[in-house]
Amino acid sequence: MTDLQANARTLFEAAVKRADPALALRAHLVRSPLPKAEGEGKTFILALGKAAVPLMEEAMRHVEVAHAALVVTNPENHRPIAGAEVLAGSHPVPDQASAAAGCKVIEFLAPAKAEDRVIALISGGGSALMVAPSAGLSLEDKAAVNQALLASGMEINEMNLIRQQLSELKGGGLLRHAAPATVHAYILSDVIGDDLRAIASGPTVAPLGSREEAKSLLQASASWEDLPEAIKLHLSQPETASSAPPEPDNHLIGSNRHSLSAIFEAAQDQGWQATIVSDHLTGDVEDAADEILTAAKTLNAPSGSVKQALIFGGETTVRLRGDGRGGRNQELALRVAKRGSEELEGNWLFLSGGTDGRDGPTDAAGGIVTARTWNAIKQAEKDPETLLNNNDSYEALKAADALLMTGGTGTNVADVQIFLRVPDGTAD
Repeated sequence: MTDLQANARTLFEAAVKRADPALALRAHLVRSPLPKAEGEGKTFILALGKAAVPLMEEAMRHVEVAHAALVVTNPENHRPIAGAEVLAGSHPVPDQASAAAGCKVIEFLAPAKAEDRVIALISGGGSALMVAPSAGLSLEDKAAVNQALLASGMEINEMNLIRQQLSELKGGGLLRHAAPATVHAYILSDVIGDDLRAIASGPTVAPLGSREEAKSLLQASASWEDLPEAIKLHLSQPETASSAPPEPDNHLIGSNRHSLSAIFEAAQDQGWQATIVSDHLTGDVEDAADEILTAAKTLNAPSGSVKQALIFGGETTVRLRGDGRGGRNQELALRVAKRGSEELEGNWLFLSGGTDGRDGPTDAAGGIVTARTWNAIKQAEKDPETLLNNNDSYEALKAADALLMTGGTGTNVADVQIFLRVPDGTAD
């Protein structure tokens, strides 16, 4: 590993550490301890998402007795916890395990009474890991919608608005099933802007929108006609009146912005001239690559004497044009590698990674590329342009040994991007 790669990985690790679920929850509970149950009330602890296991482990240190504890997480982060039942769903596309988890969550909440307290620990990924289709819908129906959403190029908030309208638990559904107990939620945000309605599709928050809005978004994306009839029928029904659930007690304990600050601090400690360029890198990866390259071109000339670091955070989208394998971070890195090899001078490196350690349906967290990556793919007897057009960024980056591999991190606060440039003659 070169010095520049080692620097970039260290900065990425700083982002992940700042998003450590246990540390984030511990710091919050030191400032504001968990509320107690009323009288003889019981404590129910429910943890959902990719960070569910460490959140549960930490929460159980702060309660005298957990009368019931349930964890729903992804297979990579699954491990046993004494005193808790731990289930694994599927991500990013829900499967029967996700449906079983959804049923289990509803059963888990059913005994809660007014004097009880429900502690909900929520992190990114919960939307797919725990599914409970609305009446009249099947798991296959929801899976078809999810596949259409992932291929649509929609913003994550638009996707979550639609998912909420098809679920028993999303968009405040957890509150309804926990009623009349009060829910105290501690939330690790993987959503840019930290809209609590969107994190894990907002199980403890009012929905992002209505059925009519969900239908309009799907029609505008050209996905509507290909959806199952049951989905179209459900979204075409008028809204039904329902009793309002109890007000939640929601707390944000960590986010992408916190991780960007951690990168900034670590970069300064390493001697980099660091700048947080954007905490809202969203939209299509092609546009995101343009934003990154534009920022890179504003840096001092590569012959300067200052090491420079540009920091970005967000969650981009990929419009599927082929049947290749990859993820948004890998494709973003590949696009920067292509254009950077043509447009940027000097000694530079670009890293794009998901803080959960998983980018799309792959075992990579993202990509880490330099000015030589594009040609390295060719030297490996692969055609990078063809692979890019087929959304096969994983194969392309693998050929150049440019995949960012971390394994599951146990957290998730969306993605971070790091662009480093050093003066000519500096070791890379």
